[in-house]
Amino acid sequence: MSGGNKTILMVEDDPATREIVKLACEPQHYTILEASSGTEGLEMVQQSNPDLILLDINLPGMSGLDVCRKLRADGHKIPIIMLTAKSDTIDVVVGLELGADDYVVKPFEVRELVARIGAHLRRSDAAPQEQVRERFEFPGLSIDLRRRQVYRDEQEIPLTLTEFNLLALLASRPGQVMSRAELLRRVWGYEVEIETRTVDAHVYRLRRKIEPSAEHPTYIHSVPGIGYRFAG
Repeated sequence: MSGGNKTILMVEDDPATREIVKLACEPQHYTILEASSGTEGLEMVQQSNPDLILLDINLPGMSGLDVCRKLRADGHKIPIIMLTAKSDTIDVVVGLELGADDYVVKPFEVRELVARIGAHLRRSDAAPQEQVRERFEFPGLSIDLRRRQVYRDEQEIPLTLTEFNLLALLASRPGQVMSRAELLRRVWGYEVEIETRTVDAHVYRLRRKIEPSAEHPTYIHSVPGIGYRFAG
């Protein structure tokens, strides 16, 4: 699949890493934009409106976490994949809670990174066409699939693209247990099971946004050892 019309912004201060990613993405014909600092990255988002952002956590000056926080606070729904060192596991969780869509640990396999980029781009393209019903209604919770809006007690709850897709998928199958592997496949587009905290972090963030009590969830229930179930 060619990605010639897709623009990827890589916010990374290490030139060697930028070069590796550029070489890995060449066969897909992505347009690669580069920024070496968080401030520069934010400026380039405004100027170029990229289709996806690769965002290093450890940046000089403004960290990748601050960049992610700023982008989501400003309403940008661009897919964000965080790049992080193995020692930054706490920062990974924080980044996902701030609205990042996924993360890749350095040193990464370039094929895995390219596969994840492709999956997020396909998901972003396909999301508006995948919905069949227009709305899900549950006590205290309304999910408008056509407008991609969520309301709790008639108050709109802002969600990222990934958060909305995850919620819509779970809500489309009330009472059905969905495994983490299936959620990764259907929401993130990963065809193979990978070890990642992405699903759990997004569920945690969703609960904080939509549940009356995140500690005692009404809608999204954990199924130990398997995944999650939506109780509508």
